[in-house]
Amino acid sequence: MKIKIENENENENENENENENENENENENEKQIKQISSGNFGTIFLFKNGKAIEYLKDSKQNPEKIQIENIQKVTVGWRSEAILTKERNVFAKGEDINPENPNELINISSLIEDTNDRIIQDIVSGSNSIYLLTSNQNAYGIGSNRYDQLSFDSKTLPKTEKPILMMKNVSKIFSGNSSDHVFLLNSNQELFGCGDNGNGQLGLGESRKEETIQKLTKIQNIPKGKIIDIQCGIDHSIMLIENENENQNPKKKLYSCGNYKHKGIGKTENNYEFTEIKSTLFENDDNILDFSVGYAHTLILTSNEKLIGFGYNSSGELGTGDINNQLIPIQIKLPKLRFNQDISNYHVSSGYNNSFLYYSPFLSPFSNLEEDLIKLFRRKEFCDISFKTKNGEIISAHKLILQTIIGQEDQIEKLREIISKKSIKESNQIFEMIYSNRIINPKLYSEIEQEFNLFFPIEEIMKRIYGNENENEKDFIIERKEKQYKFPKLILIMRSELYRRMFLSIKNDKSNKVTDKNELSDKSFQIFEYWIYSNQIKDEIQITQRMIREIKKNN
Repeated sequence: MKIKIENENENENENENENENENENENENEKQIKQISSGNFGTIFLFKNGKAIEYLKDSKQNPEKIQIENIQKVTVGWRSEAILTKERNVFAKGEDINPENPNELINISSLIEDTNDRIIQDIVSGSNSIYLLTSNQNAYGIGSNRYDQLSFDSKTLPKTEKPILMMKNVSKIFSGNSSDHVFLLNSNQELFGCGDNGNGQLGLGESRKEETIQKLTKIQNIPKGKIIDIQCGIDHSIMLIENENENQNPKKKLYSCGNYKHKGIGKTENNYEFTEIKSTLFENDDNILDFSVGYAHTLILTSNEKLIGFGYNSSGELGTGDINNQLIPIQIKLPKLRFNQDISNYHVSSGYNNSFLYYSPFLSPFSNLEEDLIKLFRRKEFCDISFKTKNGEIISAHKLILQTIIGQEDQIEKLREIISKKSIKESNQIFEMIYSNRIINPKLYSEIEQEFNLFFPIEEIMKRIYGNENENEKDFIIERKEKQYKFPKLILIMRSELYRRMFLSIKNDKSNKVTDKNELSDKSFQIFEYWIYSNQIKDEIQITQRMIREIKKNN
């Protein structure tokens, strides 16, 4: 009896410790900045716990807590702002969004006419416009169309309070908090732009400067390489490109276009097409980690711990200690980093006439971790079953995962029949929904939900896959640059559905190893390694105290 009481006390202590850990993690999450977005409208600080606060311009009041939770991303423009939630809804406010009550946040994603296109993947702010990218890769615009930035005639449609479709097959949208122009990138890496081009900020060439570009127009003469990001000021644009010819050590370079007199392009002459920003400050072994563009200034953070800037500085936005404007790039004194923190976990954010440098190990501005892992997830050598769509296209999949989630062979045959009647796009969406349990296409999801139960308890999935696991094979090994990284399998299967199943898809390899062949960028791998071992992330099931101690030993 005495032993039983002691065990009960021990369990109570363990529960108390777990609660304390959860509270500590929650408190830490409240302090961890995930993103900062600033414009003329104000500044929003988004924290890791999905909550945000807002400083309104010229307001003497304390920062206001935004009454929306589970926030994924925020974006602020000149007179507007938008919030993307983890449920993929978008709430926005502004004079051109909701003229009757410009300070009220309204759900603009629910205003999209096509009800199957209301799941939002990304949001971007222009000056007075907001752009939405849906999970179906369609781009919408809402708000001001004064400079034809929504790709409609401003004379007949000066603004819109409902999102209007701009273009299909879009992979990324680029604009800026002071910009009346926008770029759309399609899946073939073709770039299109529209809106204000009064200073050649669309990069269409000198013959088309001082034009307002009404229809989305393909941008020619783009430098070779992969377009990573484009950020726009009021009269210029800056593009980050990864050189495609340097596979061993890809180099990111900056290119700009616009009028140099506005001091935003980092050069001493006009450029109406994208040309490289050259400076001795960018050394051969130095790479760009992050950059951010404001109204007419730019800040750049490099791998050699350099902070570089140029442009307007009349409000001290460059952080040089003076108010002298800078036409060409100069090095700015970088504040002392705390606790030996890695420079790759720092980020810059430029507002209308202010700037921020902040630490956030949870944010990767250029190397999207999820995109990197999906590359591995879809590699054919990891797949062991195929399906044919109605157009005769072949889609590879993971038999182990499908059997775990939807059932045995008879259910897979039922899935094969469904796929045979779908297009390649719909089929890809179906598999992504099965792998991740995310509702990407409501109509398709409703259809497959009637056939399959996609919500197995995670404990059940663990039992099915790891019921006969060899006790001697506790680690999953990734070989990277002649070094082995070991990750506890038990931890992997407790993380998000998408990442967990990607790794489970190759568990049948007897060597239990995978060489990533540079599929994961260095930065993504750093974040992934941190993410695997971090006890900051709240798991879908409870981790016991014994397991936590084991992880700390291995870390």
